[in-house]
Amino acid sequence: MEVLNTAHQGALTLAIDIFTNNYPKSFLHQLISSQLDMDRLDYLRRDSFYSGVTEGSVNSERLLTMLNVKDDQLVVDAKGIYSVEKFLVARRLMYWQVYMHKTVLSAEFMLVNILKRAKYLANEGIELPGTIALRHFLNADYSWNEFEENPAVLEKFVLLDDYDVMSAIKDWTNHSDIILSELSKRVTDRNLLKIRLQATPFAPEVSARIGEAIKSQYGFSHGEEQYMYIEAKVKNHAYNNKKGHINLLYKDGHISDISQAADQMTIKALSEPVERHFICFPRELKDLL
Repeated sequence: MEVLNTAHQGALTLAIDIFTNNYPKSFLHQLISSQLDMDRLDYLRRDSFYSGVTEGSVNSERLLTMLNVKDDQLVVDAKGIYSVEKFLVARRLMYWQVYMHKTVLSAEFMLVNILKRAKYLANEGIELPGTIALRHFLNADYSWNEFEENPAVLEKFVLLDDYDVMSAIKDWTNHSDIILSELSKRVTDRNLLKIRLQATPFAPEVSARIGEAIKSQYGFSHGEEQYMYIEAKVKNHAYNNKKGHINLLYKDGHISDISQAADQMTIKALSEPVERHFICFPRELKDLL
């Protein structure tokens, strides 16, 4: 942000102060970064519309009408509690049905593994086709501090976009490395790894059985099966009152966190994180489960 601010001759100073909560009026920061901010209201409605998942639709006009300010804090009039509940329910449903949908998870982790393999091969001195911007980061190793302190690194990074990655993946489908080519073909052909989700961790013998089957089928060495077998977990926390509060303003002037509303068991449930474990593996091995 500071780099952009410098480029625009300080025109973004006020916006940055609000975003970093250094502006005297704290409620403005809550409008753009809180448990009930404008970004969440925007992306829920927009993503609900474009994905066709109607459960993500929220009555943002009603919520905006119910917003108020008390002691420099953003609050919601108590009569708007059901609109807030609908917002939190919509957020949880959108995460499980869109953002953390099983197909999304499989594709996302496959893309990560493709780039991990490409990075490994580049470190081994193997030349990979790709754009100048992508090959630069495949061949270089930067720390997080360098991104923050070295403007040249950031300038190179902003040249990257999804076209760089997808065009490279298409080229990598014909690469001699079987791991890179197999994963790349699966992504371009949309033959994604099969995914299974459950509430509890998978038994170690399941991982061992699938791992051995992958090594046998593809001729992988020990450890290489991890590119085709993914075991991880995801968490959905619709309302995390440890990172901020949605406060209700009652007629008598007192304020209470929405999760403390006595008759709102749904909101109390939404305050608890939901965790799911999943594994991804070649679908031709599904009979091993």
